[in-house]
Amino acid sequence: MSPSQESVYPEYEADSSQTSKLIRKFKETPFVPIGMAGFAAVVGYGLYRLKHRGNMKMSLHLIHMRVAAQGFVVGAITCGVLYSMFQEYVVKPKE
Repeated sequence: MSPSQESVYPEYEADSSQTSKLIRKFKETPFVPIGMAGFAAVVGYGLYRLKHRGNMKMSLHLIHMRVAAQGFVVGAITCGVLYSMFQEYVVKPKE
């Protein structure tokens, strides 16, 4: 890119680390890290409980774990959409 041309996306071309990009994205969409953390927590708990599942089949345990993790992520996405709709239509004054 020549020095005379301006960048189309200056915020994305700045020399920044992956961590700073991740933090910026988390600030823009706060329910994404909540969903990711919940997913990781459900999977971690499911793997911990894998030893103590009793006589439950492995496939049934994994299906329950998957449904719980997906439910947490879908719940976080739904809360994020509702929050953004609330900010856009209720808090922001109509112009």
